[in-house]
Amino acid sequence: MNHTTNIDPKTFDAEVVKSDKPVLVDFWAPWCGPCRMMAPALDEIAAANGERFKITKLNIEDHPELASRFGVRAVPTLLFFKNGQVREQVVGAIPKNSILAKLEALVAA
Repeated sequence: MNHTTNIDPKTFDAEVVKSDKPVLVDFWAPWCGPCRMMAPALDEIAAANGERFKITKLNIEDHPELASRFGVRAVPTLLFFKNGQVREQVVGAIPKNSILAKLEALVAA
């Protein structure tokens, strides 16, 4: 079964930059209510669509250097990557269908 992948600075390049499929990076924090609300939807997307795109999570409290590298100032922040490049950024909680639509657009692009 596919699942979300926790990433850190050591695994970022392998999991995100070098991925052969689109990747969603969820910048989150344990104290963030909207982050916790979105987690089940991200898990569902990963479970149902893991062969088409990858869902990753990065705890900004544990890895502030990556949050800083991408200019993340609020959580949740979702960065959508394709071919190692950020293609879209969303700040704040969004519905599951909106996340799926953005990932589908990356697959089609």
